[in-house]
Amino acid sequence: MRHAQVTRNTLETQISINLNLDGTGNAVLASGVPFLDHMLDQIARHGMIDMEISAHGDLHIDAHHTVEDIGITFGQAFAKAVGDKKGLRRYGHAYVPLDEALSRAVIDLSGRPGLAFNVDFTRARIGDFDVDLIHEFFQGFTNHALVTLHIDNLAGRNAHHQAETIFKACGRALRMAIERDPIAAHIIPSTKGTL
Repeated sequence: MRHAQVTRNTLETQISINLNLDGTGNAVLASGVPFLDHMLDQIARHGMIDMEISAHGDLHIDAHHTVEDIGITFGQAFAKAVGDKKGLRRYGHAYVPLDEALSRAVIDLSGRPGLAFNVDFTRARIGDFDVDLIHEFFQGFTNHALVTLHIDNLAGRNAHHQAETIFKACGRALRMAIERDPIAAHIIPSTKGTL
């Protein structure tokens, strides 16, 4: 099983993540940020990734440190669980609609962190959640998962729908990228021989 457990403690946050890439989409989420839990559940369910996330952060200031550090820790756990990437498809992509909203996610398990985030949210907050933190989550994830990730919101009037399609598309793209390739079961999918 491709499994990892990572704990990250700073003066601002204490985060523990247990990740199983060969799961069934079960999630036990206690980030302290309800909207983020809702979005992480989309990654779990659509990525068929089991995850347990527990976080305590300085939410009396705001949610920035907690959301960003969960992204970092999730990325660390993902990199650990995926291992040497031998036999994986490496690339994944997905388009996901939700009513009027449509988003695309494209990922490369490249070993090179890079995020292209092209999203113009229609409002600054979803409830009390600052939508700028979605970028911070994915920046932390890509930097520490060592992946290249392109996220494009192609349509949407409702910011909640925009966000939900982004996280669902990322879950689906991750699922494709980490899928085992039966034709290249013992090959690292790179002309360099390493990722």
